[in-house]
Amino acid sequence: MLSQTEAQQRLTKMQAMLTEQGLDGALIIVPIDVYYFSGTRQNSALWLPATGEPILLVRKSLARARKDSPLSDIRPFPSSKKFAEVLPDGVTKIGMTFDVLPVQQLKFYNRLLPECEFVDISMLNREIRAVKSEFEIEQLLHSGSRLSAVFTRVPDFFRAGMSELDLAAEFEYCLRKSGGEGYVRMRAFNQELALGLAVAAGGASYGFFDGAVTGMGLSNASPQGASLAKIPENTPILIDYTGVFNGYITDMTRIFVLGELDAELKKAFDVSVEIQNYLQGALKPGAICEELFLDAVKMAEDAGLGDYFMGMPGEQARFVGHGVGLELDEFPVIAQGFKIPLQAGHVIAIEPKFVIPGKGVIGIENTFAVTADGGLRITDIPDAITPL
Repeated sequence: MLSQTEAQQRLTKMQAMLTEQGLDGALIIVPIDVYYFSGTRQNSALWLPATGEPILLVRKSLARARKDSPLSDIRPFPSSKKFAEVLPDGVTKIGMTFDVLPVQQLKFYNRLLPECEFVDISMLNREIRAVKSEFEIEQLLHSGSRLSAVFTRVPDFFRAGMSELDLAAEFEYCLRKSGGEGYVRMRAFNQELALGLAVAAGGASYGFFDGAVTGMGLSNASPQGASLAKIPENTPILIDYTGVFNGYITDMTRIFVLGELDAELKKAFDVSVEIQNYLQGALKPGAICEELFLDAVKMAEDAGLGDYFMGMPGEQARFVGHGVGLELDEFPVIAQGFKIPLQAGHVIAIEPKFVIPGKGVIGIENTFAVTADGGLRITDIPDAITPL
C-alpha cells in the first residue's frame, strides 16, 4: 500500500516540474499513472495543481479509492457541467500525457474546459517514474524473488513430449499460484503481452512484438508466444516471463535443454552472458544508454554473431535493455538513439539474445537497479543453461 510519505514525494516532484514548465497543473487520467500518484487504480482522474493539494475524482469505486489511497481529498467524479468548478480560478495551462491519451478523451476534456490549453507532459511523467524510490526497489526485489522461484521449478514440471503451449501453461499456472497478478502493462501503442513466452524451435520466427524473440503463437490473431509445436531434443528452450507482484514488473529469461546444444548455440549463450555481465558492471549513474547499446552490438559482432543479435536477421530489435516498473517498457532504454545518462534508481531488464535460423533462440535476461557500484541484480538465480 502506498504510504502518505511516498505519495507526497511523487506528487512534489511532479509539482516542481509543472512549475518549471509554467503549467498550472496536470490532469492525470491514465489508470497506471493515477495509481502511481494516488495509490489506487480505481476508475478516476487526478487533478494535480502546480501548488496545493491534489483532488482525486472517482467514477467507481469511490469506497475502494478512499480505502486504498492516502490522499485526503477524494470526491465523486462531477457532472460535465460542474467539472470546471473543481479547478481554481485562473487555470489556463494543463498538462496531460499525450503519449497514451486517446483523442476522444482529449476532445472530452476540451469540451469541459474550453478556456484551457492542454500541454504534453509525457516526458516529465516518464522521467519521474523512471527513478525508483527505496520503496519501489523493495517491491521489485520482492517481484524478482517470486519470479525466480517459479523458474527454479521448471525441471519439476517439464516432461518430454510437451508442446511449447504445455510448458507455457505449466509455468503460468505456477506463476499465478505464487501470487502473480498477470497484468503486464505496456505504454507503447500496438504492443501487448500475455505474461511471457516459452519457445523452442518456434522461437525463430518473425513477429510484431518489439523484442528479440516473439514466438509463433497460436493463430494469425495471436502471433506471439508459445505454439502447439512439440519441443524437440537438442534445441534451446527459451522461457522469458514477467513477474507482476504488487503492480511491479520484473523480467527474466533462462535457457533449458532436453539433450545437448551444438557449439554455435553454446558460443552464442556464452557471449550473451558476457554482454550481460559487461552491462551490469556499467550500470552506473552517468553512463550513456546509447553508448552501452553500441558496446553490446560490438561485442556480438566481434564474436561473429552480429547478424543474429537481438532478433531474426533483418528484423532485429535496436535495444538490449528496457526500463521496468509498473509498466514493462519504462525509461530508460539501452538503445540506439537514447542518449540519456543513467541515474541511480533506474531499473532495467538487460536481455542480450541471439536468434539463429534453423537452430533456435538463446540468451539471457535479468533485471538490475542502477547503483554507484553497477547493476544491483534483482532476479538472482544462476544464469547457466539447465538440462532437463
